Amino acid sequence: MSESATTTSPALTTEVERISHEIVRLLIPHRRTVEPDTHLDKTDDFPEQLSQIRDFVANNEQVIFSLPGFPCKSPNLDKVFSHLPDHGERLALRFLDSLCAEIEKVYAPGAKVLICSDGHIFGDVIHVPDAHIDAYNDAIADMIRAEGLADHLDTFDLRDVYGPDLTYDEKRQRAATTLGPSLEELRAEVREDESSLRMYRGITRFLVEDTANWEGTRSALQRDCRRRAYEVILRSRAWSELIAESYPRNVRLSIHPQNRGSIKFGIRLLGAADAWTTPWHSTLLHRTDGTWELMHRRDAQKIGREVYVDGRPSHFEALGDGSGTGSDAEDRPAAA
Repeated sequence: MSESATTTSPALTTEVERISHEIVRLLIPHRRTVEPDTHLDKTDDFPEQLSQIRDFVANNEQVIFSLPGFPCKSPNLDKVFSHLPDHGERLALRFLDSLCAEIEKVYAPGAKVLICSDGHIFGDVIHVPDAHIDAYNDAIADMIRAEGLADHLDTFDLRDVYGPDLTYDEKRQRAATTLGPSLEELRAEVREDESSLRMYRGITRFLVEDTANWEGTRSALQRDCRRRAYEVILRSRAWSELIAESYPRNVRLSIHPQNRGSIKFGIRLLGAADAWTTPWHSTLLHRTDGTWELMHRRDAQKIGREVYVDGRPSHFEALGDGSGTGSDAEDRPAAA
């Protein structure tokens, strides 16, 4: 807790605690985790987040969250429309904006999410060109402005650090060597820690799925993706440390599943079949009951039709009963 918070009156200290717990309570329903007993979640289970939020509240400041994510679209067009964001990202941004608006109802200074795009930090490892990552990041910033979300959302990426004279490769290398763990340390951690092993396996699976036009054997692909998974984690850790150095007070969020008590709070942006799916690895299906679900493009197109907005594919509208067996001839407008 900051020094100013320690000198406040007992009544004010009690109010700071109440508000801090209330903000965590608003986060809990959206927690991304693989733990099966989330119905048991209590605000006291998240002391790291309470401490970080308390520091802002004690000083009557807007609570700032850092969220590494929104890196780039998957390079596999069986999963996504293109390298540009679509309605999945738009709804995810709207969700983050609405979460900040909910916090503002219980805490007048409100909240803001700093979206820290991690695409450039490992773009070379996942085989996505830097130009595509730039285009994706710029389109996310345009979406925030067009949707009127700038009061609650802001962006940060590798272009904002180390000055304009270094190339992306040089920036990646500097971050990895100065801020990331060694490969040996990372391998030992994956062997010994269950959550790290789960992360490693999840990223390996994504890399296998994202690989297009592989000409070798399946076993060779698995080996290549296992090797690259370590590098993705190493770079991601370096990026996380770089964010922490740049914004040391911010409340740390994650789009990856996190257990209770973790230094980061895992947050689920949209509905999906598992805890790992994100808008940038999938497309969005609008079901006939009005709900939205993230799924791979190859699966969504079996049960829905593409909807275009401003000349670009946006999402899928489910046909008939949403099972792919019905028909829907009416040309409905794109959903908001």
